[in-house]
Amino acid sequence: MLFNGMKESQQQAEVPLEETQAEAFSMLLQYLYTGRASLNTAREDVLLDFLGLAHRYGLQPLEDSTCEFLRTALHTQNVCLVYDVASLYCLGGLAQACCAYMDRQAPDVLASDGFLTLSKTALLAVVRRDSFAATEREIFQALCRWCQHNADNETAAQEVMSAVRLPLMSLMEMLNVVRPSGLLSPDNLLDAIQTRSESRDMDLNYRGMLIPEENIATMKHGAQVVKGELKSALLDGDTQNYDLDHGFSRHPIEEDGHGRAGIQVKLGQPSIINHIRLLLWDRDSRSYSYYVEVSMDELDWVRVIDHSKFLCRSWQSLFFTARVCRYVRIVGTHNTVNKVFHLVAFECMFTQRPYILEKGLLVPDRNVATIACGASVVEGVSRSRNALLNGDTSNYDWDSGYTCHQLGSGAIIIQLAQPYMLDSLRLLLWDCDNRSYSYYVELSTNQQLWTKVVDRTKLACRSWQTLVFDRQPASFVRIVGTHNTSNEVFHCVHFECPAQLDTEVKEGSPGPETASSDAKYQQSRFQPQSTSQVPLQLPTRPYSSSSSTSSSSHSHHR
Repeated sequence: MLFNGMKESQQQAEVPLEETQAEAFSMLLQYLYTGRASLNTAREDVLLDFLGLAHRYGLQPLEDSTCEFLRTALHTQNVCLVYDVASLYCLGGLAQACCAYMDRQAPDVLASDGFLTLSKTALLAVVRRDSFAATEREIFQALCRWCQHNADNETAAQEVMSAVRLPLMSLMEMLNVVRPSGLLSPDNLLDAIQTRSESRDMDLNYRGMLIPEENIATMKHGAQVVKGELKSALLDGDTQNYDLDHGFSRHPIEEDGHGRAGIQVKLGQPSIINHIRLLLWDRDSRSYSYYVEVSMDELDWVRVIDHSKFLCRSWQSLFFTARVCRYVRIVGTHNTVNKVFHLVAFECMFTQRPYILEKGLLVPDRNVATIACGASVVEGVSRSRNALLNGDTSNYDWDSGYTCHQLGSGAIIIQLAQPYMLDSLRLLLWDCDNRSYSYYVELSTNQQLWTKVVDRTKLACRSWQTLVFDRQPASFVRIVGTHNTSNEVFHCVHFECPAQLDTEVKEGSPGPETASSDAKYQQSRFQPQSTSQVPLQLPTRPYSSSSSTSSSSHSHHR
């Protein structure tokens, strides 16, 4: 600017800097010559001018550092001023931090002097947020004060008052608080009364507290279990210490498959949530069915999750369209062992993690057939239970590291923790020699009705198999071997769904040959060998892990 032919490079006594405060510019010069700036000793007004200079002159590291300092120095009296400046300079991170602070301290912010100095644009951006968690009466009264403070702009006043959500106010508030102000017309009031009387309560545009990525179903946030038996266990945060007798909440399942009240949690305040995690009691192989509903008044309930037709177990990771609610109830409709629904843990939150729903079910973007995700092998034989799901695709040999079943009898069945919408899966067939297999794959949501999604009964298949099919709901996957060129057992080392395509594997067959064309291996390479040299053989009836966990002897309550 000073040396390249610009206006300021001409010989003159001084260069005027418009809209620049001397104290802030002095700080800027100090930074330019030393690389340092004393942010914690500067007054707030000087600091905001300093931020404006950093933005004007394109000093990005200085701008970022100043924004970070201001984020840590927010309080009720300065947050509105900082937000106005952040909005002016399009500083998204700082503006977002200000909004989050104002959301959590909404009543105090409304009562502050700084609220009156907000520009109309900034004011509307704040009070139109669903997460600006103040009562509508508090918002209305604060906007009235803003209009009085900015009385010279009648048009702005009308636009500002339109941000009030009148149907959320009671009839007495509309008549005794809103009408005397004269800022809203009688038609506005009548429309609001009509909307309130004709709409479902849960269809009203409620505001709620937004605390991203933090479980708000805790005593710290004021949550409590208000219905259900053994209430104290549900929100204690202990997901390890539970057994047949303690560590869970419960409710009886009615004859029609429903519980009148279920297990009901009251949150500390109306909150925005889109993610719930449940831990169903899982010390044996039992499964449950259930649904989840939310409400603001305990009268009008909206069902956000319906797994009443599915068999579920262990951890449930549930996503749904964001809702404002005060109450959440979980109602068990089925238990494969008895007539009681048992819930070990309940968490709810708002997550910013992207997710895809189809027909109300999650389309997973990561492998959900893992022990950590609650999946289990419910039929098939292995030296180590769930070896199929442990992720180990290297350590397997003739004796271990695979799951199998006798051809013509049984299958390998994997139960996922909850129903998902699946469109791919991946298998690793045992491949320590040149044998090949044939098989097919079926999906089910209840282990009764099965849909065949993969048919490789006419192909000779080896090693890694990546399988893609039309998207289907499923909580059970059945893999049925139909041929092995070496013996009468089908062996599978690894299973995942959906297929993790970002992990490269060396795909095996199928090739053009049919399974029967490999029969020559049975006569040449695969002559009878000692048991230490061949994969594990099955008994006549395949072992089913579910059969070993019969719970008919348990009491009604467990």
